[in-house]
Amino acid sequence: MTIYLNGQYLPIEEAKISVLDRGFIFGDGVYEVIPVYSRKAFRLDGHLQRLQHSLDGIKLDNPHSNAAWTRIINELIARNAGEDQYLYLHITRGVAKRDHAFPNPPVAPTVFVMSNPLLTPPAELLHSGVCAISAQDNRWLRCDIKAIALLPNVLLRQMAVDAGCAETILIRAGTGGEEAFMTEGAASNIFVVKNGKLLAPPKDHLMLPGITYDVILEIASTNGIPHEVRRIAAAEIFAADELLLTSSTKEVLAITTLDGKPVGTGKPGQLFSKLHALYQDFKRDVMRAK
Repeated sequence: MTIYLNGQYLPIEEAKISVLDRGFIFGDGVYEVIPVYSRKAFRLDGHLQRLQHSLDGIKLDNPHSNAAWTRIINELIARNAGEDQYLYLHITRGVAKRDHAFPNPPVAPTVFVMSNPLLTPPAELLHSGVCAISAQDNRWLRCDIKAIALLPNVLLRQMAVDAGCAETILIRAGTGGEEAFMTEGAASNIFVVKNGKLLAPPKDHLMLPGITYDVILEIASTNGIPHEVRRIAAAEIFAADELLLTSSTKEVLAITTLDGKPVGTGKPGQLFSKLHALYQDFKRDVMRAK
């Protein structure tokens, strides 16, 4: 595997960073994941825009222009095998003595990009759906930043793994008499389907704005699928006719069991099937247009 590290393309076995890198010491950095189909980065502009939002959120200057990022990404795709890949971009504040405050003067950021094979969900999962559990969302209040400090997400996702499930759906306690509400999954966005309507939680500081989330809403709008973006009460996920999980690597999956109980009929529903097919069409159309 060839990776990119601070201006160099080299085998991953030769990649080295300092133990004083602030990403290692503090988790002081952000990341981005970009799917690649037929050797073309999917929705690259959206991913780079989200990367910029994350960098702005931690007050770190973007080390590259969008044009430079595009050159790096395309070169790395070309240097690695596989028509379908996913790229992991990782930017930290750089190497400095251990001090909570930002280095002054600033140091050069560490920029790391690697490619991995993109394995979309197998047919059997599309047919059966996956199970999920629910848990309290105990993370910080800036979940819109795609930060590399992911320990809360790791622990929440491991809860699902320990239960033999694919994902943990996160529920945040309400304040001031407000009902508890759903935010997202530990590593995904979650949609609710009720009475034929697709419900999506709003983009705010309590969830990561997913690129696939955006695509699903675009598809719904284009194809006349009833949908609404609003805060979703926790009770609504347990009464849902369908639950959908979306992410850049999993695309769209049906959640058919939640906390050991069937969601709707316990099988992938009609709206999942329709959205999955439309997503595949959308993906092909976008990639052909490039």
